[in-house]
Amino acid sequence: MIRIRLDVMMAERKMSLNELSKKVGVTPANLSILKNEKGKAIRFSTLDSLCKALECQPGDLMEYVDDELSKNVQREGEKNGSANQNINRHD
Repeated sequence: MIRIRLDVMMAERKMSLNELSKKVGVTPANLSILKNEKGKAIRFSTLDSLCKALECQPGDLMEYVDDELSKNVQREGEKNGSANQNINRHD
């Protein structure tokens, strides 16, 4: 799956959603959808504008994560989290 790292880039640039919205010409609501990984697609023109505004490369905004690997890591985290919760309950 492709993960969107817009929130990371905005934080690194100390840029708010509203400020980025004005620079890019995309509504804050649509940027929020993209930032929260709820979008299904992105136009190249939008990607171009984001890269200009954030002074970055497309690869800085997106990363590929293997779905199966991601699920396995999540499962392991949940197992460890529940184990930690059980330990904490007995203390």
